[in-house]
Amino acid sequence: MTHTSLRGWEFDRPVAPRGYSWWYIDALSDDGKHGITIIAFIGTVFSPWYALARRGGGGDPEDHNCMHVALYGAPSRWAMTDRRRGALSRDANTLRIGPSSAHWDGQALTVEIDERTAPIPGKLRGRVVLRPDALSTRAFRLDSDGRHHWHPIAARSRVEVTLTDPALTWSGPAYFDTNWGTAPLEQDFVGWDWCRAPMPEATAILYNAQRRDGTNQSLALRVGTDGSVTDIPVQPKVELGKTLWRIARPTRAEDGQARLVRTLVDAPFYSRSEIRTRLLGREATAVHESLSLDRFASPAMYAMLPFRVPRPLR
Repeated sequence: MTHTSLRGWEFDRPVAPRGYSWWYIDALSDDGKHGITIIAFIGTVFSPWYALARRGGGGDPEDHNCMHVALYGAPSRWAMTDRRRGALSRDANTLRIGPSSAHWDGQALTVEIDERTAPIPGKLRGRVVLRPDALSTRAFRLDSDGRHHWHPIAARSRVEVTLTDPALTWSGPAYFDTNWGTAPLEQDFVGWDWCRAPMPEATAILYNAQRRDGTNQSLALRVGTDGSVTDIPVQPKVELGKTLWRIARPTRAEDGQARLVRTLVDAPFYSRSEIRTRLLGREATAVHESLSLDRFASPAMYAMLPFRVPRPLR
């Protein structure tokens, strides 16, 4: 089921107790050497601290905020600090989480990054400017009861990455979306896989969710240069091969034509990968993600994740 959202970057929208909002950017450099993912969370859904708070009967999303940044290639970096309520301030167009921020000026989204890396402490600083080719207004309900939603705001974008720590400058095609919900992901989903494949005339997006109620949802979309979002036929399944953590990487592609190029993130409960796939009648490089929420809900995760997701004492 779909519905219409006027914008999508409303940083001041309410977030329900035990719920979440996040804004997601990913990009690969034109030369193929570098990549970046940025996720601004209110209610850090993949934080062990937020998960434990919910299990204890709490779950204030504004007490668990994060500006997650991952760099791929050389150099690579990872920052994912789960911050407390005092680190958050926001209005419709600006979101500040600790020393980092995101601001929409009507034409571009500028992310100012000032984070500490983990598990090896270090600096991750700089600016990322995302400029959409067009904006999309079509949003999607992901579960049967309407607790979880997804909006591909600008599937066709460009980024300019200018970092000071580490010193790095590049540009390339990018993607910008948002998810929001009123319940923990692991309550309503077993897992999902997702990918986006930019091409000259359009971008293809696939979103396959396995729900707790035993049903499945498979979205196959074409986003045009004008931001229009239309359904396309669901393609045959393809298995890309499991990660070192044994996370499955299913996707869909025309004639089964998809292969793994490189693994960008290999984590205990999810993976992010660069793949070559065939969609909309042509081959394309795509960013692919696979998530196991059964694995995330395992008690073992809460012992492992604090090393990658620290939380300040105040």
